[in-house]
Amino acid sequence: MATRTQKLAQPKPNLLRYPDRRSVYWLDQLPPEKTGSTTKTGTLCFFLLFTNLTSTSLTLLLIVFPAELTPRWSELCRSKKFYAQVTLSPIWEVSEWALRAVASDRLCTLAQPRLPVSDWQPDRLLLAPLNRATQTAVATSRICQLAQPRRRPVLEGAGHKSKPEPINDMPCRASAHIELLATPKHEHPKFKEERSVCWLVSRAARNHVASQRLRELSGPKERKALFEGYDPYIVSRAARSASPSPRIQQLCLPLPRKCSTKQE
Repeated sequence: MATRTQKLAQPKPNLLRYPDRRSVYWLDQLPPEKTGSTTKTGTLCFFLLFTNLTSTSLTLLLIVFPAELTPRWSELCRSKKFYAQVTLSPIWEVSEWALRAVASDRLCTLAQPRLPVSDWQPDRLLLAPLNRATQTAVATSRICQLAQPRRRPVLEGAGHKSKPEPINDMPCRASAHIELLATPKHEHPKFKEERSVCWLVSRAARNHVASQRLRELSGPKERKALFEGYDPYIVSRAARSASPSPRIQQLCLPLPRKCSTKQE
C-alpha cells in the first residue's frame, strides 16, 4: 500500500492530454422512456461547442431528443404567487398552535435571567445617607484644633513676600579656592571683538583695478545647449592626462587593519 509521501510525490494529471474529450452532457444513446405520468412539452435541442486547445478549430454538436417533465418539474416551472396583501398593522393574530404551546423545562431554564457573581456588590450611592451616630457626633478639642487653618507670620512692609536677609548676617564664608574660581577670566591679548556689520572701505580697495585674468575668471563659462550638440559627459584632455599626487595615492589605499593576507 502506497504511503502518504508516495501519493504526494506523484505528479498531477495533465488535463490537456485529451483536449477533445466528450462533455458530461454527451449521450451515447437516448434514455429509456418512463412509464410513469409525464408531460410532453416538445423537443429540446442542445448545442455543444467543443474547442480544440491545440488548434483554432471549433466543433459544433447538436443533440435533439424529446423532453419529458415530471410532475415535480412542472410544479417548479410555475411562476411564484405574488401576494398583494401588505401587513399594515404591527399587531396580528396569534395562531392556535402558538396559543396552545407549552414551554419545555430547557426553555424555561434559558428564559431565567443570569444571576450575578457571588462577590458582586451594587454601586455605592454618590451621596450615601449618614447614620444617626455620625449625625449626633461631637468633635473633641483636639479635632477642633487640627481643623483650624495654619497661620503664617507676616513681616511688616513685605506683604505676601518674605523679607530677604542681609548678606552680612550670613555666617557662611567661601574658601580661598572658591574665591579664586569665582574670579572672571581675562580676555586674551590677541582677542578681537566681533566686526560690525557696516565698516569703512579702504582707499586702496576703492581705487583697485581688476586685472585681465581676474576678469576672465569672473565671467561665466559659455556652453552650448543640449539641442545644439553639447555633451555633458565628455571628459577633457587635461582630466585624462592627469596623474594623482603621492598624497592622493596614499589616501586611496585601504586601511591596514582592514587588509587580510591570504595564508598559503
